[in-house]
Amino acid sequence: MESQLLNAFGLMTYGIYVLTTRYENHKNGMIASWVSQASYDPPLIMVAVHPDRYSHKLLQKSGCFALHVLGQDQKKMINRFKGQDPAEKFAGLAWEAGEYGPPILKDCLAWFECTVKEQYTPGNHTLFLGAVDSGGFIKDGVSLCTRDYEKIYRGKT
Repeated sequence: MESQLLNAFGLMTYGIYVLTTRYENHKNGMIASWVSQASYDPPLIMVAVHPDRYSHKLLQKSGCFALHVLGQDQKKMINRFKGQDPAEKFAGLAWEAGEYGPPILKDCLAWFECTVKEQYTPGNHTLFLGAVDSGGFIKDGVSLCTRDYEKIYRGKT
């Protein structure tokens, strides 16, 4: 992708979230930034996941995920959940299984547990449309977004 286009995309801001999912004894978490509320009534959230990601396979098999809103003071979570080893991602973190199985992290601003209602593949990512089954507000804070993380969409000028 040309650098002007990368720089233009860099001006579009997105939240940086942790998406977790679990199928049987396999759990994983990943950083997701292509996320959007798709509807208020019923409450729906859309997440984009590349098919090469381990979480993609788990999402398709389990049909559920949890999405966690991070605070600006939680930038270290990005590197943790960009790692390769699923066990290391959760080492030392407080979490519990949601009603449908995905790990719900205790240290975040808020969380949503969703069941996948639809999935679409309009480009190189799969869009999972999740119905929000439950959620929680844990604490106030300023949400982490792509403007807080320099490594997303930066072309060479």
